[in-house]
Amino acid sequence: YDFFMIDEDHLCLVIADVSGKGVPAALFMMTCKTMLKNDAIVGEPDPAGILEELNEQISRGNRENMFVTIWLGILDLRDGTVKAVNAGHEYPIVKKPESGFELLKDRHGILVGFQPGTRYHTYEFKLEPGGGIFLYTDGLTEASAGKRRMFGMDRVIRGLNDMKDEPAANVIGHINLLVRNFVGEELQFDDLTLMCLIYQGPDGKDDKQET
Repeated sequence: YDFFMIDEDHLCLVIADVSGKGVPAALFMMTCKTMLKNDAIVGEPDPAGILEELNEQISRGNRENMFVTIWLGILDLRDGTVKAVNAGHEYPIVKKPESGFELLKDRHGILVGFQPGTRYHTYEFKLEPGGGIFLYTDGLTEASAGKRRMFGMDRVIRGLNDMKDEPAANVIGHINLLVRNFVGEELQFDDLTLMCLIYQGPDGKDDKQET
């Protein structure tokens, strides 16, 4: 995962999950992360274009046949507009100030590194002041308590809305606690990564957004 400023008005948010495990997967992810950040900073702030360039770079030298799911969003801090793209990653969860957190079933593209020439689709949504985004890997919903009982999306949404008026750090801490309590003594079988951003509005730009 990563978050960084592209320029003084645009914040880039990225969460990803690589196929495989161990050292090869870690090295592959670090390569993807470095390339993606470089593409985002030097090019136009277009999520689909960033992933298309990354996919070309990765596909050309992908001897291990590894792939990565990526959700990438660019938040315009001036008005809350988010331009995003989803390459086979989990659905984002978007917070509206009044109604709380809701699953956003966005359009999924092909995993990055799967094949050269892949085209991706940028879509848009808007955050109002007090709104936010919650991003995660499948290690959250698939966290297991044994006997094929998984944490699941319903528990995620309920947990988020229990904390809908709290800062981002408190939201993350609460979800982590719920997962730990649910899993109990079971061994963790998959990575679990969580990101949360609360948009404070254009007046909060100079104080940074809560992440």
